[in-house]
Amino acid sequence: MRAFLELIVGDQQADRAVPPTGMTARLTVFVAAVMAFLAIIALAVSLTTTRVANVWAEELAQSATLRLPADPATADALLLSALDVLDTTPGISRVRALSSDEQKALLEPWFGPDLPIESLPVPQLIEIVADGDGYDIEGLRARLSAQVPGAILDDHTAWRAPLVEAASRVRVIGWFVILLIGATVAAMITLAAQASLAANVQVIRVLRLVGAKDVYIARAFVRRYTLRAGGGAVVGAILGVLALQFMPQGDASGSLLMGVGFEGGDWLWPILIPLLSAIVAFFATRAAAFARLREQT
Repeated sequence: MRAFLELIVGDQQADRAVPPTGMTARLTVFVAAVMAFLAIIALAVSLTTTRVANVWAEELAQSATLRLPADPATADALLLSALDVLDTTPGISRVRALSSDEQKALLEPWFGPDLPIESLPVPQLIEIVADGDGYDIEGLRARLSAQVPGAILDDHTAWRAPLVEAASRVRVIGWFVILLIGATVAAMITLAAQASLAANVQVIRVLRLVGAKDVYIARAFVRRYTLRAGGGAVVGAILGVLALQFMPQGDASGSLLMGVGFEGGDWLWPILIPLLSAIVAFFATRAAAFARLREQT
């Protein structure tokens, strides 16, 4: 607690060794603000991508599509047989045969709006939605193979697996970006602290002549640069949250570009980012200050 109070209050005599204004001070605040802003945006995109991918993967896991042969002569009989099999399968909560208009809407992006679907042998599609416990996919395939020849059951595994993998990679990239941002902040703070120490060699010598220890001198640099980085990060985090409000709003499950932002416990990150920036600045400045002071001995 005492160390925390000393960090906030500081020491007027020791603070004279650190210029309160100047290029290094402004640069430290600016870099911390920019890095915090980028961290907020990167986190928001990463978390939203993961959230949307999880929703899509869950929806795909609960749904399947049954495709019947495009044979007009047997289409009605096959549809009735398929519906009978699906209605008597445990674990299926809803079954619905897509209408001609719905199937036309699915084909429209590839063939255009003027597709004469009525005159084409288009396979009948049936939407299958599982309940919470799901159903035996292999057992259903065996029943369909025996009672509905030519029917193909797609459980969306081919779509779900790449989606989950892509979300995982985006999450890893997001955290890697955060680590790079933290490393950049540490490097910038280190350079700024070393430049400030080099520019105040005479003041440091005077402090040493009157009995000041290196710990006493370093504490002033640590305090100033920690507060500068933390204050800049607060500004950057606020600007980042405000920037997210200009993103398209809506149902995030419908598109990745909709609803980018934080939800629930994710809102802790805009608070933690400035704190983490201050912690990085604290240790970076401390290491740089002691290293430089040893060189000036």
